[in-house]
Amino acid sequence: MPHLIVEYSNNLPETVMKVDTLLQSLAETVVATGLFPEKGLRLRAYRADYQRVAEGNPGHGFVHVGMNVGKGRSEEDRQSAGQVIFDALKIHMAEAMASQKILLSFEMREIDPVKFNHRNF
Repeated sequence: MPHLIVEYSNNLPETVMKVDTLLQSLAETVVATGLFPEKGLRLRAYRADYQRVAEGNPGHGFVHVGMNVGKGRSEEDRQSAGQVIFDALKIHMAEAMASQKILLSFEMREIDPVKFNHRNF
Protein backbone atom coordinates (compact mmCIF):
# COMPACT_ATOMS: atom_id res chain seq x y z
CA MET A 1 0.00 0.00 0.00
CA PRO A 2 2.89 2.43 0.11
CA HIS A 3 2.16 5.67 -1.69
CA LEU A 4 4.90 8.18 -2.48
CA ILE A 5 3.88 11.70 -3.42
CA VAL A 6 6.57 13.99 -4.78
CA GLU A 7 5.88 17.72 -4.66
CA TYR A 8 8.34 20.15 -6.22
CA SER A 9 8.63 23.85 -6.93
CA ASN A 10 7.69 25.21 -10.33
CA ASN A 11 11.15 26.69 -10.87
CA LEU A 12 12.60 23.18 -11.31
CA PRO A 13 12.13 22.28 -14.99
CA GLU A 14 11.84 18.73 -16.27
CA THR A 15 15.49 18.84 -17.36
CA VAL A 16 16.39 19.31 -13.69
CA MET A 17 13.74 17.13 -12.06
CA LYS A 18 13.82 14.16 -14.44
CA VAL A 19 10.59 13.03 -12.81
CA ASP A 20 10.35 9.65 -14.55
CA THR A 21 13.87 8.77 -13.45
CA LEU A 22 13.19 9.99 -9.90
CA LEU A 23 10.03 7.90 -9.58
CA GLN A 24 11.85 4.83 -10.92
CA SER A 25 14.72 5.34 -8.49
CA LEU A 26 12.37 5.82 -5.54
CA ALA A 27 10.33 2.74 -6.50
CA GLU A 28 13.44 0.57 -6.73
CA THR A 29 14.76 1.95 -3.44
CA VAL A 30 11.47 1.39 -1.60
CA VAL A 31 11.23 -2.22 -2.80
CA ALA A 32 14.92 -2.87 -2.03
CA THR A 33 14.31 -2.07 1.65
CA GLY A 34 12.41 -5.35 1.84
CA LEU A 35 9.68 -3.69 3.90
CA PHE A 36 7.23 -2.68 1.20
CA PRO A 37 5.65 -4.85 -1.51
CA GLU A 38 6.02 -3.68 -5.09
CA LYS A 39 2.51 -4.89 -5.90
CA GLY A 40 0.83 -2.17 -3.84
CA LEU A 41 3.32 0.61 -4.59
CA ARG A 42 2.00 3.87 -6.06
CA LEU A 43 4.10 6.89 -6.93
CA ARG A 44 3.09 10.26 -8.33
CA ALA A 45 4.56 13.73 -8.69
CA TYR A 46 3.10 17.22 -8.71
CA ARG A 47 4.62 20.58 -9.53
CA ALA A 48 3.49 23.34 -7.17
CA ASP A 49 1.72 26.21 -8.89
CA TYR A 50 2.75 28.57 -6.11
CA GLN A 51 5.42 28.35 -3.45
CA ARG A 52 7.62 30.35 -1.16
CA VAL A 53 10.94 28.86 -0.13
CA ALA A 54 12.89 30.13 2.88
CA GLU A 55 13.16 33.93 2.70
CA GLY A 56 11.27 34.08 -0.59
CA ASN A 57 14.13 34.09 -3.08
CA PRO A 58 12.43 33.10 -6.36
CA GLY A 59 15.51 31.12 -7.41
CA HIS A 60 15.27 28.71 -4.49
CA GLY A 61 13.47 25.44 -5.07
CA PHE A 62 12.19 22.50 -3.09
CA VAL A 63 11.41 18.82 -3.44
CA HIS A 64 9.32 17.08 -0.79
CA VAL A 65 8.58 13.36 -0.79
CA GLY A 66 5.72 12.22 1.38
CA MET A 67 5.23 8.49 1.93
CA ASN A 68 2.07 6.92 3.33
CA VAL A 69 2.42 3.39 4.67
CA GLY A 70 0.18 0.96 6.47
CA LYS A 71 0.87 -0.21 10.00
CA GLY A 72 2.96 -3.24 10.77
CA ARG A 73 6.58 -2.09 10.66
CA SER A 74 8.70 -1.11 13.65
CA GLU A 75 9.74 2.49 14.15
CA GLU A 76 13.36 1.43 13.73
CA ASP A 77 12.60 -0.22 10.37
CA ARG A 78 10.65 2.83 9.18
CA GLN A 79 13.47 5.15 10.28
CA SER A 80 16.07 3.05 8.49
CA ALA A 81 13.99 2.78 5.31
CA GLY A 82 13.25 6.50 5.43
CA GLN A 83 16.93 7.32 5.54
CA VAL A 84 17.66 5.08 2.55
CA ILE A 85 14.79 6.64 0.57
CA PHE A 86 15.91 10.18 1.48
CA ASP A 87 19.46 9.29 0.42
CA ALA A 88 18.11 8.19 -2.99
CA LEU A 89 16.39 11.58 -3.33
CA LYS A 90 19.63 13.40 -2.41
CA ILE A 91 21.58 11.40 -4.98
CA HIS A 92 19.01 12.13 -7.67
CA MET A 93 19.03 15.88 -6.94
CA ALA A 94 22.78 16.29 -6.30
CA GLU A 95 23.68 17.65 -9.73
CA ALA A 96 20.88 20.24 -9.67
CA MET A 97 21.75 21.25 -6.11
CA ALA A 98 25.29 22.08 -7.20
CA SER A 99 23.97 25.06 -9.16
CA GLN A 100 20.71 26.00 -7.40
CA LYS A 101 19.56 26.13 -3.79
CA ILE A 102 17.02 23.31 -3.49
CA LEU A 103 15.61 22.26 -0.13
CA LEU A 104 14.85 18.55 0.19
CA SER A 105 12.54 16.87 2.67
CA PHE A 106 11.06 13.43 3.26
CA GLU A 107 8.22 12.40 5.54
CA MET A 108 6.84 8.92 6.19
CA ARG A 109 3.33 8.73 7.64
CA GLU A 110 1.83 5.59 9.07
CA ILE A 111 -1.87 5.34 8.24
CA ASP A 112 -4.34 3.84 10.67
CA PRO A 113 -6.09 0.95 8.88
CA VAL A 114 -9.48 2.11 10.19
CA LYS A 115 -9.03 5.35 8.22
CA PHE A 116 -7.80 3.77 5.01
CA ASN A 117 -9.90 1.94 2.46
CA HIS A 118 -8.70 0.25 -0.69
CA ARG A 119 -9.95 -2.16 -3.28
CA ASN A 120 -7.99 -4.80 -5.13
CA PHE A 121 -8.76 -5.33 -8.80
